[in-house]
Amino acid sequence: MNKAMKENYRIDTSKGMEIGLYTLADHVADPKTGRRLSNQERINEIVEAAKFADQAGLDVFGVGESHQEYFTGQANQVILGAIAAQTKNIKLTSAVSVLSTNDPVRVYEEYATLDLLSDGRAEIAAGRGSRTGVYDLMGYSVNDYEELFEVKMHLLKLLNEAKPGEKINWSGKFRADLREAEIIPQPKGGHLPVWRAVGGPDESAIKAGLDGIPMMLTTLSGPSKYFYPGVKGWRLGLEKSGYDPADFPLTIAGLMGLGKDTKTAMDKMYPYLNAGWSAVRGEEFPRIVFDHSVGKEQSMMIGSPEEVIDKILFQYEMYHHQRFVAEIDFGGVPLDQVKENIELLATKVMPTVKKYTKE
Repeated sequence: MNKAMKENYRIDTSKGMEIGLYTLADHVADPKTGRRLSNQERINEIVEAAKFADQAGLDVFGVGESHQEYFTGQANQVILGAIAAQTKNIKLTSAVSVLSTNDPVRVYEEYATLDLLSDGRAEIAAGRGSRTGVYDLMGYSVNDYEELFEVKMHLLKLLNEAKPGEKINWSGKFRADLREAEIIPQPKGGHLPVWRAVGGPDESAIKAGLDGIPMMLTTLSGPSKYFYPGVKGWRLGLEKSGYDPADFPLTIAGLMGLGKDTKTAMDKMYPYLNAGWSAVRGEEFPRIVFDHSVGKEQSMMIGSPEEVIDKILFQYEMYHHQRFVAEIDFGGVPLDQVKENIELLATKVMPTVKKYTKE
């Protein structure tokens, strides 16, 4: 990784861990009212939440891409473009871009454009996609699940590491060859922060390390220690390929629900968690399993601000990550409740976490 790329990926750890949000643009009926917002209303809510997060001083806002019922983030880069026009400071990232069923050249063009619109705030988090319906929709075979992503991830990395104005030559599967191609426009700084999103398998984390790519690791539920082998494997992969792990930031992503105390937080969050889970999976999320998520060593960030601080710092001591992003609208949590969570995160959680993670 050259000096320019290292500068591009660097997060200012002297200010402490970056704290942000992401949404998968869940679009389900509110379990308390039975009303399902229109697509327009739901998208506008996401933009409004991002504006509120920017005003609150959070560091990052991400929008996921999903191509199935109960989601409305199919064109997440367009939503991020609307957010860019209405925010000033917050970094904007996909969360994630399903690279396997996208053209890396087109993805790079879109996010380079977003970077220019946002004055250098755009990032790409590329993943394989956990919902396989998009493969049929976009004309790909799920039998190529692994190879599609690896080929396209390598091409995206090649495009990003090229010097501005450099002609690109590439030959591989799943798209036409590139011959003396020039990618236009270029992002503001010449390169974009590109992350590999990992949803669980340690093998994927190791590949991210071997390829020299920062990782965004999702830790939705279960003990935090279950995810440590992936973090360790990623850093060992970096070392094996001759990289210095200290040059590569790590993002941890997880579910969050805040309240004045544990019971309040859990009672507020559970109906929406269950609604989202039931819509997509066709079965309820057992309350007894949800109740077991209490405790500092559990990855689901539920509780009072003090309890969530303890959980984030517990993970920090284990993972030594530079960024945490929270999903606080799983199951279509209404905007007023999302704003309450943002305010608590920004005023109660973030200052303490940053104080204790300054390097």
